[in-house]
Amino acid sequence: MKIDNIPGGVTAAKGFKAACCAAGIKYQGRTDMAMLASDAPCAVAGTFTSNVVKAAPVIWDREIVRKVKAARAVVVNAGIANAATGETGMEMCRQTADFTARALGIPANQVLLGSTGVIGPNLPIDRITAGVAMMKETLSDSIEAGTAASRAIMTTDTVNKECAVAFTLPAADGEGSVEVHLGGMSKGSGMIHPNMCTMLAYITTDCAIDPALLQRAVSDVVTDTFNMISVDGDTSTNDTLLVLANGLAGNAPVAAGSAAYETFREALFTVCRTLAIIMAGDGEGATHLVEMKVTGVDTKDHARTLARSVVGSSLVKAMIYGKDANCGRVLCALGYSGVDFDPAVIELYLVGEGETLCFYRDGCVQAFDEDKALEILSEKAVRFRCDMKMGCEEATAWGCDLTYDYVKINGDYRS
Repeated sequence: MKIDNIPGGVTAAKGFKAACCAAGIKYQGRTDMAMLASDAPCAVAGTFTSNVVKAAPVIWDREIVRKVKAARAVVVNAGIANAATGETGMEMCRQTADFTARALGIPANQVLLGSTGVIGPNLPIDRITAGVAMMKETLSDSIEAGTAASRAIMTTDTVNKECAVAFTLPAADGEGSVEVHLGGMSKGSGMIHPNMCTMLAYITTDCAIDPALLQRAVSDVVTDTFNMISVDGDTSTNDTLLVLANGLAGNAPVAAGSAAYETFREALFTVCRTLAIIMAGDGEGATHLVEMKVTGVDTKDHARTLARSVVGSSLVKAMIYGKDANCGRVLCALGYSGVDFDPAVIELYLVGEGETLCFYRDGCVQAFDEDKALEILSEKAVRFRCDMKMGCEEATAWGCDLTYDYVKINGDYRS
């Protein structure tokens, strides 16, 4: 199994085009809409927010994923979330899908939608449709078009988020193998917390795989990628992960339990994990990525719970922002996670690029070099490792530090 990183994002796979435009949804003079379109019908799978309050595009997309199981295009806007908008919000979805369907010559129930931004206001449908009309004329399969689309969906993000991979699968004609591509883009910076973190993420692939098996892979992969990041403990109304597979690579359809499925799943995991880590490190106002890896745990669920408890702790986040080597913050977060363990046997480490410091062992905080700890805490990525010594399972979670800028950004988010 060899998976190679390649340039690009959502246009890396055959048959996918992207476009973006400045539609003036909320702000003037910035790109705020993106479109993806496939040359062929796609199998589609997805996961959505666990928040009871779900935005209109989440409800729209969920119906397509569950009932239609096919898609040809995605239209995304930034600035207004189309959440808490009632029947008006659903009507905006219908009108957007209908207009896009006519523009592209595809069924309206194969148009997926995404919105991100302020909760409450109604979408300006005239600007949305004008944006769709503009983007229809500029759709391109170039790497640059995919990158531009990834920038168009940003809100408080400071960097665009995209990646792509290539791998080989058996050819449909039984003669050798073919190269398959899988790429994605995402946005997310604030209101990010597991179940399933605040974000929009769109992944495209030219792999041939049926919708049910694609959904199995997506549901499996999201658990240890997007559901293992946290910025601020808030789960959004708009969280959406969609994966579209158009089969144009020419591979034999992926079968459940096959080596091809394992390769596809690993490729999907690689892209989702990469996007998740970029989002965690780009938390609103953040200066550090935080990584917590726990090993030696009795169950996988317990391992995930322990790791997420640490990256979700406001005190751990503040400690890292202040570069204060106070391991008690990490120990405290492990202790209130809800997982039972013996604190007398665990070992906690701070891991730097060139050196590892033991913070805690044998039930006691250990003496360590404060200057070296400061050096490690000054690195862009701050990593902790904890051996729980209770089993063989492990998990990793990612987050970021908590800074003054987070409060500034969210204190006037609507303005």
